[in-house]
Amino acid sequence: MATGIELIISTICNATFCEPVYDNPVLESHTSSNLHQYRDLIKELNGKHLKIGTYNNRPFSWVERGENGTLIGNGVSFVLVDILQKRFNFTYEVVVPQKNFEMGGAKPEDSLIGLVNNGQVDMAAAFLPKLTRFHEKVSFSYDLDEGIWVMMLKRPKESAAGSGLLAPFNSAVWYLILVAVLSYGPCITLLTKLRSRLVPDGEKYIPMSPSFWFVYGAFIKQGTNLAPDANTTRVLFTTWWIFIILLSAFYTANLTAFLTLSKFTLDIENPQDLYKKNYRWVSAEGGAVQYVVSSPNEVLYYLSRMISTGRAEFRSMTSLYDYLPLVNGGAVLVEERVGIDELMYGDYLRKAREGVAETDRCTYVIAPNFFMKKLRGFAYPKNSKLTGVFDSVLSYVLQAGIVDFLEHRDLPSTKICPLDLQSKDRQLLNSDLLMTYMIMFTGLAAAIAVFIGEVIVKRYIIKDSKSNKLKRKKTKFQKNPRFYNYDDSRPPPYDSIFGRSPKIKVNAATKTKIINGREYLVIDAANGDTRLIPVRTPSAFLYRLDR
Repeated sequence: MATGIELIISTICNATFCEPVYDNPVLESHTSSNLHQYRDLIKELNGKHLKIGTYNNRPFSWVERGENGTLIGNGVSFVLVDILQKRFNFTYEVVVPQKNFEMGGAKPEDSLIGLVNNGQVDMAAAFLPKLTRFHEKVSFSYDLDEGIWVMMLKRPKESAAGSGLLAPFNSAVWYLILVAVLSYGPCITLLTKLRSRLVPDGEKYIPMSPSFWFVYGAFIKQGTNLAPDANTTRVLFTTWWIFIILLSAFYTANLTAFLTLSKFTLDIENPQDLYKKNYRWVSAEGGAVQYVVSSPNEVLYYLSRMISTGRAEFRSMTSLYDYLPLVNGGAVLVEERVGIDELMYGDYLRKAREGVAETDRCTYVIAPNFFMKKLRGFAYPKNSKLTGVFDSVLSYVLQAGIVDFLEHRDLPSTKICPLDLQSKDRQLLNSDLLMTYMIMFTGLAAAIAVFIGEVIVKRYIIKDSKSNKLKRKKTKFQKNPRFYNYDDSRPPPYDSIFGRSPKIKVNAATKTKIINGREYLVIDAANGDTRLIPVRTPSAFLYRLDR
């Protein structure tokens, strides 16, 4: 049994240039005849010249032209090719498709899969997704990684949570609250009217208008002049008050949390949002996204309807940076996660060199949920002998974590421009108080409309005629009958409590008297009573003095 150090050395040697040493699982899995055939393939591959196809897909693969005009492959794919080259001692030349497509085009030379399918290259050194349509044309290598396609969009200035005043509750809660406010008033009127008929104790029912204003007043924590005596009505009032108290407590707590620890949210969070909200989005032409969306067997096939309406576009660009003008114009870019990370990181560094403020460098943001996931690997022609030979080495490289390291070696360890920038201060914006402005203007408009309605109704529809007023007749038991028509909710008139003050004549002989430090006029009334009238106090104006 090999030790741990021996296993590490065996892994490195099997993936590079050493002969099989210690225990080799790949060789042990072969039978004696297959092992002989495997060794023959290694000898046949020794010194052979291969044509390796690739395409521009940073950071996994891209091509540069050398001094003598030859194409030089770069990226993670060609680091793996160099490992295979040292292990099996072959030479190669790089071939690229004419249109930088993964699949498709008018002729096979337009795409990488077309080159492999027609045998124009011996293998494709690129991270190609293992789609069903690709399996029909080529053979794939050992799984190198799982590609994650994400959605990148321009960072919005405001959170999709909306106005600060509406943030504590979602739309469904606000609608239910509105229904409760509009329906509870009629419920009070209905139940009190039903009670007044079934329980004839003299208490009248509460009409619709007072019920509505009680519900509305309690909703904004105002008092009421209604004083029901019946227990049924009191329970109705108490129920509504308890509901408002709890609702206000939840709203206040959530509003405080939103304004202090607000989480930034996007309008686009998953592929369904692209379709439901009809967002314009773009991706690479001839890529995996185009064929996944166009395939009826895929889950994302429903997005193909957006292609016919022009809301989804597939464009061929030489670099991901060419998509930025479209993203700045409001489009959503759908691409592989590592490529998007390098794009955002490069844009961040460029703005840092230009002296852009720290808070303005993260122009773009990635949606929290992925667009799709697909396993990826190298591609070979059907029935190619290279598959089994190269997979034995690629499996060791993958298990050692080399592929994952190569993919992220040029990226920082921290998350690039996260959704929540974790700003230390949270200042209120106009967007947070937008609802207050709307309420103010809506209230003013409603008051003006009610005022106009009252003027029209009272001046032109209801004609006040003196002839229609009831004339009260005097009786022989009343010399000066008085009728006081006033609202019970207001303080009663002074005369209704103390009676009408007799006419009091004040002359130079009128005496003054100080009682408890306050000056009073001592007046002899016509009926023989003596009155004390405070002098130079507000209550003195209640008396009518005839000078």
